[in-house]
Amino acid sequence: MLDRRSLILMSMAALLPTAAPAAWRMRQPAPHTVDYGPAKLDIYAPDGARGLPVVFFVHGGAWRFGKRSQVNAKPAFLLANGFGFVSIDYRMLPEADVATQADDVEAAYRYIRANIAQHGGDPDRIVGMGHSAGCHLIALTGMRGGLPGVAGLLLDDTRAYDLAALEKSGGMVRAYARVFSDPSQWTTLSPASYVDGRKHPPTFIAYSRANGRDDQSKAFAKRLRATGTEVTLFDGSAYTHMSINHDFGEDGGRIDRHRAGVPQIDGRLSGESRERSWIRPKAQAGYCRAGAYGCYCRICLFRRNSGRKTASHFSWNCS
Repeated sequence: MLDRRSLILMSMAALLPTAAPAAWRMRQPAPHTVDYGPAKLDIYAPDGARGLPVVFFVHGGAWRFGKRSQVNAKPAFLLANGFGFVSIDYRMLPEADVATQADDVEAAYRYIRANIAQHGGDPDRIVGMGHSAGCHLIALTGMRGGLPGVAGLLLDDTRAYDLAALEKSGGMVRAYARVFSDPSQWTTLSPASYVDGRKHPPTFIAYSRANGRDDQSKAFAKRLRATGTEVTLFDGSAYTHMSINHDFGEDGGRIDRHRAGVPQIDGRLSGESRERSWIRPKAQAGYCRAGAYGCYCRICLFRRNSGRKTASHFSWNCS
């Protein structure tokens, strides 16, 4: 089981030791590359590591583009805070359809679960994370039981949780319409199809301000919660679809310390976060303890936009 601090670090990058920013602003670590069969994956782990929790990451790219090296600051940040990190390639459209891509994700996960201990990771403490198309693939494989023993899911910004509902709401357009052109496959390829009837691993769902992300994410979270699954819903409307992924682990952006609403892997906490962030705060005087860029309460927004900084707000905890 992952403890509360571990999931907070992976999901929100908050509540870190005060020395953490200097530690993780290091050069990107070099990965160990492995061929797992259908494609390759990169394993990032510190030398001499043993028993680390592991983030298993699936990149986005409209099921057609992207590569495992597009990880931004995630490996450096997570390694500096006691985690291993894995990023995978999978076969792309048009070579492989989405069902085959999901099979690739499950094959990569099986490889990591069987071999991560050799690289200092704990096979019983793997959290699946994906952005965009990768978010859909992690949700799909996680919900249908294709990631056995997974400790939790971090789902970062997709509309493809329920494809029939997406079509009904008018959202089956552009990339979604091209990728999911066969309605007979919608049930099979919808993560929501596998939700009902059993409790799932603790799940963190983030959505950006991109069109339709909030409604689809909230509906999926509601359906998961109905099964007794512990869910945290991250309101990332301060972010674009790209920045909600890119800014994970970056230093100096907006943050609220996320004192509430973080699910423990042992399943005791749940809730909805408001205007939270993936990233580490910079302390600045004149605002609340969340930091100058860390709070979206009306007082901090006014002070930030007007340039006014007064000591009267120092002691108010906006989180």
